Amino acid sequence: MFNKTLLSLSSLILLVACGSDEGKADLGIETQYTMDQHSYARPEEAVIKHLDLAILVDMDQKRISGEAAYDLAVNGGTSIALDTDGGLEVLGVTDPGGASLDFTLGEDTPLGRALVVELPAGTDRIIVKYQTGPGAKALQWLAPLQTQGRKYPFLFTQGQAILTRTWIPIQDSPGIRFTYSAKVTVPQELMAVMSASNAKERNTTGTYSFAMEQPIPAYLIALAVGDLAFKPLGERTGVYAEPALLEKAAWEFADTEAMLAAAEDLYGEYRWGRYDILVLPPSFPFGGMENPMLTFATPTIIAGDRSLTALIAHEMAHSWSGNLVTNATWNDFWLNEGFTVYFENRICEAIYGADYARMLHVLGHQDLVSTVALLERSGHPEDTHLRLDLEGRDPDEGMTDIAYEKGFAFLKLIESKVGRERFDAFLRSYFETFAFESMTTDRFLEHLQADLLGPEGVSLDVAAWVDGQGLPADIIVPTSERFAVVGATMNAWLSGTPAQDLPTGSWSTHEWLHFLRALPPEMDGERMSELDQAFQFTESGNAEILAEWLGLCIANDHTAAYDRLDTFLTTVGRRKFLVPLYTRLMESEHGRIMAHAIYARARPNYHTVSVRTIDELLDWKDANGPVLF
Repeated sequence: MFNKTLLSLSSLILLVACGSDEGKADLGIETQYTMDQHSYARPEEAVIKHLDLAILVDMDQKRISGEAAYDLAVNGGTSIALDTDGGLEVLGVTDPGGASLDFTLGEDTPLGRALVVELPAGTDRIIVKYQTGPGAKALQWLAPLQTQGRKYPFLFTQGQAILTRTWIPIQDSPGIRFTYSAKVTVPQELMAVMSASNAKERNTTGTYSFAMEQPIPAYLIALAVGDLAFKPLGERTGVYAEPALLEKAAWEFADTEAMLAAAEDLYGEYRWGRYDILVLPPSFPFGGMENPMLTFATPTIIAGDRSLTALIAHEMAHSWSGNLVTNATWNDFWLNEGFTVYFENRICEAIYGADYARMLHVLGHQDLVSTVALLERSGHPEDTHLRLDLEGRDPDEGMTDIAYEKGFAFLKLIESKVGRERFDAFLRSYFETFAFESMTTDRFLEHLQADLLGPEGVSLDVAAWVDGQGLPADIIVPTSERFAVVGATMNAWLSGTPAQDLPTGSWSTHEWLHFLRALPPEMDGERMSELDQAFQFTESGNAEILAEWLGLCIANDHTAAYDRLDTFLTTVGRRKFLVPLYTRLMESEHGRIMAHAIYARARPNYHTVSVRTIDELLDWKDANGPVLF
């Protein structure tokens, strides 16, 4: 049904702008276009250049309402097409003088509805008055009890991949870039922050003004409203969080300023002014989201020992790979994430050393091998390609470890062929040359051949990596000396050394994860209890370690951990943890009953991004009626 519906729209889904910001045009750089199957936008006719947003956030009614005004570049078209979805209600469209403009809303489809506004001759600015509907998938409205402070409500948005259209009528394609400003009014006891310039403290009026002067795609527009406070981490860095969590977050992210300096040393100037972090409530569906100037982050990375801050390095790296040079369509998603994992690894190596970076590489390779096997078993081997084909599908389905870890592995192979110094020079030039532009896989591969592989005389089977299934034969299999020690320690335990006598006192999170992943898949209750008594896994405050352990507990029906499993699944909404745990529960009849019982209580706490995935995994729609968004 979904595929057929989208295929019938092929005549409507046209082109998206690539590299369309005014600064590039002023330099004589020709605008390029590429097909985007997930947007109704027709930028070859008319395209957004700037957005002025003026909205009221009603926390009681769970609604955003106001006006979105757009400066346009009209290229001979007589109308402009915007994307909408989620019951977004268009109340009227006018020109700057207040004259009404004719508009139509298309049929509701998996892509939402096209808002087509007629443009009389000379019209280069339009104003859309609108309000969001209750099914706006980008928005998560949290009750006070779902927050750290438990006193005030909270709202946050998640735009990637095609959800910004559910709270702003917009040309929602990664290939269309524009600047924006916003005026946001919220209850006076709350504070608003956005992916833009931000205030550092709450004001007395409840109205906050924002400016994003660099052109960005729609998925990077982000808003959060809640009881927030700010603390600086350095000259250009800081953290926002609920007051009760602020000091812990600031301590955890103390290396942020050093990470930013290391990133600039590698690949050039940070082009966004400030780099701040917002710690969200635990229902946030991702580890982090690279919203420019304000990374959105899950509280599950606050482990108390700074052991999980590679995620901050990852989101920071997106300031170059993703935000500065952006995948033109979601089929090219690996150009965002593969580059970012490589860059993250280099930042972590600069800050924490080569051993640390090697451990990250090994863990990522383990994830990649597991993901490839899962996709091949599930009957979707084509999803192991770097270049995806997401026609007729939600682009969120392409956001697997393939883009991240196979993309990283491809870049590591190139580095090994040309040498790190030469590869660094290539990447630095790449970010400078294509800054504020969008990139297709073909365009990147042409640049790679012309500027690096050709001049260096390097021959690679690029097709096997980009369009081939599974893991290419020339993939570099990483190793780690510290993980070799972990393996020896595990073997000692398997050979009879009591768990409490194992030399694990100096282990990092990464070493514990490697240990847990290397344990036998089947263990009896006595062995599980011995490990838990020695290392307190069930009570761990480290979400990565806890999730890995809980997966083992499900596999071995270790019931002593089930209360903690219940608590974890009903309080944490990060999809990375939810999917493997619910998947393991669904492997047995007893687990299936547990999964449905837990999910019935947990589902209201999850963002729609996680809900959509877990609904499908648990066949929730068939068992419990239609999905409620």
